[in-house]
Amino acid sequence: MKIIDILNKRPASFSFEFFPPKSQDGWEQLFNTIESLKVWNPAYVSVTYGAGGSTRRQTIELVSRIKDEIGLESMAHLTCVDSSKDQILETLNSLKEKGIENVLPLRGDPPKGETSFIKAENGFGYASELVKFIRDNQYSFCLGVAGYPEGHQECGNIDKDIDNLKKKVDAGADFIITQLFFDNRFYFDFLDKVKAVGINIPVLPGIMPIVNVNQVKKFTKMCGASIPETLISKLEKVQDQPESVQAIGIEHATQQCDELIQAGSPGIHFYTLNRSNSTLQILENLKSMAET
Repeated sequence: MKIIDILNKRPASFSFEFFPPKSQDGWEQLFNTIESLKVWNPAYVSVTYGAGGSTRRQTIELVSRIKDEIGLESMAHLTCVDSSKDQILETLNSLKEKGIENVLPLRGDPPKGETSFIKAENGFGYASELVKFIRDNQYSFCLGVAGYPEGHQECGNIDKDIDNLKKKVDAGADFIITQLFFDNRFYFDFLDKVKAVGINIPVLPGIMPIVNVNQVKKFTKMCGASIPETLISKLEKVQDQPESVQAIGIEHATQQCDELIQAGSPGIHFYTLNRSNSTLQILENLKSMAET
């Protein structure tokens, strides 16, 4: 089923992002994680692609198994990195053959060791071009695209970044998933800006529960997001106490999600990092808050 149809039927739905594991133990752990989250009836789950398409085959295998074996709607990420048009067509055809109906076209990050994005020969330099290519080739996939509440780290101008997002939407995107953020003000300001340029498709906020201080600092540096001073100060005081860090992360994400849902967000997209404990606790907290 197409994700946009699910979102239109189910307000304030949950969704989860995973990545292909590197080991067999990792695959077993991941499927245990997905099974534990399945009870929350997610609208869909998404699977990342890896730098330079390094997990292309695993991504296709994982989205297929999630849909066929676990029974959850799944979406495959697809990037422009090191991929020609022919290679992208091959991937799209593989996904279509396996019955996958949802794709997240992305420009993608530079491969490991590279500092800047380099357009592949006979490939694409922007996600908007990839979206247009998929539509021009008459694929019927539901297409999600990425949005950046604090602006893309390589753009430097939020208004220009919104214009770039508009290009993706005009090319045929069905919904938007935001980059992670830890201050809801950025999401609400982002909504105002996208509406001002005529974007009227669902914008799902991306939430990542914090479980490790150094890890979240690395992630935010990579993607251009920020951490509120009050939050990072609390985390740094207990950074050598994993349980305390996790508890603070759960509390903060719960407050974020509750405010977003109360404000009418079409759903919450969790960046799980292939773990379920924090996300499950956040969902339990939200359920308890809704019942009181």
